[in-house]
Amino acid sequence: MSEKPVPPGRSTSSGYSAVWRLPGAPFLLVVGAAARLGAGMTPLALLLLVRDSTGGYLHAGLAGGCYALTGAAAGPVLGRLADRLGSARVLVAAGVAHACALLLLVAVAGWSWAAVCAAATAAGASYPPLTPVVRGAWSVMAARELRRTAMAAESAVFELVFVAGPLLVSISVLLSSPAGALVCAAVTTLLGSLALSRSAALRGPRAAVATTGLGPLRVPGFPAVLVCVGALGVGFGMVSVAVPAAAEGTAGAAGVLLALWGLGSGVGGLWFGLRRGGGAGTRQLAVLLWLNALATAALALAAGPVALGVAIVLAGLVIAPALTVYLLLVDRIVPDGMLTEAHTWVAALPVAANSAGGAVAGALVDGPAGTAVAFAAAGGVIALAAATAARTRGPIDRAERAAQG
Repeated sequence: MSEKPVPPGRSTSSGYSAVWRLPGAPFLLVVGAAARLGAGMTPLALLLLVRDSTGGYLHAGLAGGCYALTGAAAGPVLGRLADRLGSARVLVAAGVAHACALLLLVAVAGWSWAAVCAAATAAGASYPPLTPVVRGAWSVMAARELRRTAMAAESAVFELVFVAGPLLVSISVLLSSPAGALVCAAVTTLLGSLALSRSAALRGPRAAVATTGLGPLRVPGFPAVLVCVGALGVGFGMVSVAVPAAAEGTAGAAGVLLALWGLGSGVGGLWFGLRRGGGAGTRQLAVLLWLNALATAALALAAGPVALGVAIVLAGLVIAPALTVYLLLVDRIVPDGMLTEAHTWVAALPVAANSAGGAVAGALVDGPAGTAVAFAAAGGVIALAAATAARTRGPIDRAERAAQG
């Protein structure tokens, strides 16, 4: 496989100003971020809605699990449909279906738990493939020399969405209720999907390569990238449970600490996008994953909320750069006709992995060693991803070399 050609007329200058000057880029950055605010709002709003309706967290957690896992399972299917039928069509259909499912969830919140779970499942399964479509659009819009900066901007925006989403839920709950927050998420996702469907980057000709069978899963190197993505997701899921446990007893500290984690990642992603060079993508991914493993394990050494806050900002700095590199690797090794589906796998797998990591961390936190073991174990899982990426002449390395010709 040879390096993907750069379509004529695309800018090859570097820097965020060059990304902003690309035709359609401001729209894609701003609307792409706004459209995905619902993804940052819905999990917390759903949890609060079901908790208020049932009086406990058991059913709320199960409903949230139904939403997350069905979304992860259905995501690649919607991604393949987007590759085959065009992203705009799928965004419109899924956006309408998802908004209706969320409104149904609000309506049945006081009914039986089975009805709530069914509505949550429908909402998860119909979530539009916004993130894969946006990332695929950047691959179309940005020349190869500018793609790293564009993907870094995308990674930073993606992280900040999950900082802003819970804050918007808190505001909505103060002003109205969890149901109001869920309605806001439904409207935001619907309007964002409809707006993005009109982007010129989504209306270009579809690639001639048809996706069949396992699709991108049979592309050399891509399954190994998914192993790294999944391990990173497990580690982050463990941290997301261990942090609130470590902050227990300090009012409001858990939300602040997790927000600092996301902000650190966003800053790191923006900085990484300004760098030039750095060598092969496989090597960069291995280095960044090792840094993630060490920084995550080091959280076990933090004593108290203040020290944990400093440590978690430092740990966050290397998250978005790692995301940027594996997005670039996917863009490089996967054929255009499978790219949206591939990005959907990359977006969906961490959801399931986070759930698994959170469950493991919960068991560890309740054990005798507490949060320290959970943080250390999270670093160990991420180290497995680093070891996978670091293999010389391993599947990712071979795939990248083949893509370079």
